[in-house]
Amino acid sequence: MALMGVQLVVSLLAASIMQRMAPHCSFARWLLCNESLFRFKHPSEGELCALAGKQMTKPSKRDRRQNGNRENKPLTVPKDIDLHLESTPISVLDALVLRFFVEYQWLIDFAVYAMGIFLFTEGYYFVMDASKEVNIGAIWCVLTVFFCLRCLHTLMSHYFSSEEGGESSVCLAFGFLSLLVAMLVLIVREDYLEFGLEPGFNSLFENMEVFAKAQGYEWSVPITKLTVKFGLAAVCAFIGALMAFPGLRLAQTHLDAVQMNSDRPFIKALLHLGFLSPLLIIVLWVKPIARDFLANAPMGKTTVTLIPSSVFNSVRLWVVVGLCVLRLLLTRYHLQAYLNLAPKWVEQMKREAGRIAAIDIQRKVTRIFCYLTVVTLQYVVPILLILFSTLALKTLGDFSWGFAEETPGVTPAAVLPTSAPPVPGLEDDEDAEDMEVEVQATVAHLAEAFHSLRAILTPLFFRGFFAFLTWWVAACQVISSLFGIYFHQYLMHN
Repeated sequence: MALMGVQLVVSLLAASIMQRMAPHCSFARWLLCNESLFRFKHPSEGELCALAGKQMTKPSKRDRRQNGNRENKPLTVPKDIDLHLESTPISVLDALVLRFFVEYQWLIDFAVYAMGIFLFTEGYYFVMDASKEVNIGAIWCVLTVFFCLRCLHTLMSHYFSSEEGGESSVCLAFGFLSLLVAMLVLIVREDYLEFGLEPGFNSLFENMEVFAKAQGYEWSVPITKLTVKFGLAAVCAFIGALMAFPGLRLAQTHLDAVQMNSDRPFIKALLHLGFLSPLLIIVLWVKPIARDFLANAPMGKTTVTLIPSSVFNSVRLWVVVGLCVLRLLLTRYHLQAYLNLAPKWVEQMKREAGRIAAIDIQRKVTRIFCYLTVVTLQYVVPILLILFSTLALKTLGDFSWGFAEETPGVTPAAVLPTSAPPVPGLEDDEDAEDMEVEVQATVAHLAEAFHSLRAILTPLFFRGFFAFLTWWVAACQVISSLFGIYFHQYLMHN
């Protein structure tokens, strides 16, 4: 029996197209090289000499022989020179020198194809009765979440491998802070934070107990619950460390983007809404503020139902997806705000006294552009984490996009048979029939084990897990971005 059918064919086709089309057509490459982003060229030594009122002379062969192996004195210019950087659109050739460009291109393209597969499976499940098939769109969503976490881990490992120890200390500090916050969050009752972790864990442990007893193993639920809670807190601490610098960078680009669009009030309002969207996502899972308030909103002496509790889950999914799409549409403003750090640094340099080496000016301007993909990943990856966690929550949690009441399907774990059912054989083909019996017994055993494992991970468990993951990523970004606002607004100016 085919487990995936049409979905598997479309998935393999998408993977093949992604591999074949990446060198020719890439959404990630278009995002940076569509001539909407402008980088700033570093000035040459001749331009700096002209601005400083010097003439750049080339050393003769005699001077080089006399100097021998002596190091040439670096060219220095006054800091207050009238320097203006030249801007140019980013081209495909310019993008080849960017740090982590290969990782960036692969992850963004994979997320685009994963979104396409998810939309196809949603339409397929809407048209066809495919309840017995494995939803391969959910698998792509889970893989995207995993690859996003791996990408953030790669960026964080770069900070730990650098010679300066400040970045690693920041990651560790945010990791320990996240561990403390996670332990506090995990003891909050479901009446206040409605993740569904407790019902999900109860369903998981009950099914695992049935499965373990069927296999002849002992099972201790209280110890397992405590272990899972500590393990989940450790994972939360790891995610908090990963989200440290993306949040700090988001605060910086947000402030610069708002300043850059100070004469465009509508864009400023969208930027503020995009920055506050993780906070709105957090509020959506606070039951007294979100579900209870919208179901019984006070209106004078009476109460009005704005959003019924039965459809609140679907509304919450739509709101989270809409906020993620809004933040993705604002990507260009944040990236251009980062690229504008080069002329901003030059203007700050002009207000200082003294001299500076020409190579330092060139290195600073070039470094800002070379880390463009790193900044892009730090901005986009947290959004993709929230988006695909929400999509996995919808699919694996058995939610609906429609405004109808849903009931999670909880399938009890199947008990494995102690022995395979006998298959009658013919006397003249005893050896062949014995082999056929063994094959059928193995297939039956594997099928029963597969269905038992599927019964362990019920939609009730996935609802709690992915709801908590979505909420936690948003919470980590709120913590780090608010600290970044405080740092860039107050500490940097003191």
